[in-house]
Amino acid sequence: MDNLIKDIKKPSSGFRFLRKYVLNKYVITITVFLVWMTFFDSTSFLVINELNGEIKKYEEQLDYYKKEYQKNDNFYKKLMFNKSEREKFARENYFMKKKNEEIFILVVDSANSVKK
Repeated sequence: MDNLIKDIKKPSSGFRFLRKYVLNKYVITITVFLVWMTFFDSTSFLVINELNGEIKKYEEQLDYYKKEYQKNDNFYKKLMFNKSEREKFARENYFMKKKNEEIFILVVDSANSVKK
């Protein structure tokens, strides 16, 4: 009977582990700090991750606009320094013509083409 009472009064090994490591003031402080930095702080890891995603999106847009700028710049140089290209562009987009020339514009009826 005495052995049974001694076993009841002795803390179990799991409780000793809990008391020694988990309830340690340093472990509690570090845990609270990590939870605070992850969810509640204005510079939390979640906010930083979201901002990094936005930065990546804007960098992709910047690359796209650089490519578009380069393409338009090449087109501009081609038009400004090549007379035949300028004439071709004016004829195709603004329906300009030379003297004694006629232009015929053919319009496709979209209602008939959809039915077919």
